[in-house]
Amino acid sequence: MPIQTSRRRFCSLFLGGYAATLTPGGLLVAAEPAKFSDGFRRTNPDEEDVSVNGLMAFLDDVDANRFELHSFMLWRHGRVVAEGWWSPYRAERIHMMHSLTKSVTACAVGLALADGRFGLHDKVISFFKDELPPKVSDNLAAMTVEDLLTMRTGHAAMTSGSVWRQIKTSWVAEFFKIPVVYQPGTKYVYTSAATYMLSAIVTKTTGQAVSEYLKPRVLEPLGITGYEWPLGPNGISPGANGLSWHTADSLKLGVLHAREGVWDGKQILPRAWVAAVQAQHVPGQYGYQWWLGPEGVFYANGLFGQFSFVFPNQDAVLAVTAAIPSGGGFVKFLFKHFPAVLSDTALPAASRGEIATLKERDAKLELLPPMKVTGSPLAARVSGKTFVVERNEDEVESLRFDFDSNACRFELKDDRGAHVIVAGLRERNESDTTMTGNKLHHEYQPAVMRVVASGEWRDQNTFVMTWVFVESAFRDTVVCRFDGDAVSFERSVNVNSGPLARPVLRGRMQA
Repeated sequence: MPIQTSRRRFCSLFLGGYAATLTPGGLLVAAEPAKFSDGFRRTNPDEEDVSVNGLMAFLDDVDANRFELHSFMLWRHGRVVAEGWWSPYRAERIHMMHSLTKSVTACAVGLALADGRFGLHDKVISFFKDELPPKVSDNLAAMTVEDLLTMRTGHAAMTSGSVWRQIKTSWVAEFFKIPVVYQPGTKYVYTSAATYMLSAIVTKTTGQAVSEYLKPRVLEPLGITGYEWPLGPNGISPGANGLSWHTADSLKLGVLHAREGVWDGKQILPRAWVAAVQAQHVPGQYGYQWWLGPEGVFYANGLFGQFSFVFPNQDAVLAVTAAIPSGGGFVKFLFKHFPAVLSDTALPAASRGEIATLKERDAKLELLPPMKVTGSPLAARVSGKTFVVERNEDEVESLRFDFDSNACRFELKDDRGAHVIVAGLRERNESDTTMTGNKLHHEYQPAVMRVVASGEWRDQNTFVMTWVFVESAFRDTVVCRFDGDAVSFERSVNVNSGPLARPVLRGRMQA
């Protein structure tokens, strides 16, 4: 079958609007105008008083701390001064944003408030009288829109989007089932349920899902296109998560807020609302669906490391995508370097050598190691054979391997159907797949996922595949061990909100 291969195996860094592809030795082998257009102007860091050496120290420290970054874009004084993508991630790819989505939903709330659709002190139960439980507690009755914005709902524990994504009935009804233990407005507990209800209120009062409501008001004016934001039950956006867009779009979100809601000279968001989201509603910690940092910094924060950091005192924004476990300490780490690299005074012009060094970051920034071309005589024996899998909780029925000199076409059949991933043996292969992955992927299960896949023989009996789902944070490692007519199948992931591995599957070659 035809195979699409991804030849850009190394990190691409962009400065001044030009792309550089690096070899493993760090040699700049090609330079061309960046093909993906996001509308931003570019310049070198020193032109906007950003320390080139400071940026290189940041990237070195990222590597030393083994943080898996997928991209970054730094903007200051109206121009992008540095940016990079760890291949196979690229500027033109969208990326799942997780809870960074909350700060986008907040834009819709601010606009709806300005339109007079509802008020900060309106009671949550007033919007959904047909979905209330038989008994409404006093605490639930007291909960307001502002309590949702500040995550002070009175709930004792958080609700994760991974829980509600498995529920096909009304999430509004699910929200009202959660005990309101504390007086609303008195205790902060981070929860995606609060942002979902904000989304539901926007839809209830405007007749539009959040994405539809924002499209002409924010998304189109900012030139944000090609995003994906699927709806939940009853045509309501999840609000707290589910949005996938480009790194540049996260940067635009931050720039809009850094410029007090103004974009291209037009007031897109109310200035008062932009001030409100960064106010200390939960002192030192949380505003309105934005996190608070030191020195006036505020930021949108998505699970596994999707960020838009706004540095209002320095007129700068940093957007990041990554795959970092929860509690990985990246935010604290980042504040070691930012805003320190952003000078308050004019910096001397960087030397051409310093700029070249930043452009020519070596292969330490590469997400994946160079491929090894390997083989095993066992490939011919198992190729074209189906392995029937023992009964298992993932409802996998069979596995099949089809090898040729360039790739392995792997097929897995489960209760959802047949799913194929083509793993390149000489070059990484890029394609679409329907492969089931929700239990390892924070309960996300898109109908189709983009995957960059490779395979190699670790020894004569062990075939290992790497599946990079390049529109998300997830990278799966699949280890297949063959023993006579038997096979074991082990699948693990780099980050997840739950277990990092599924139970081992065992199968036997079909006669």
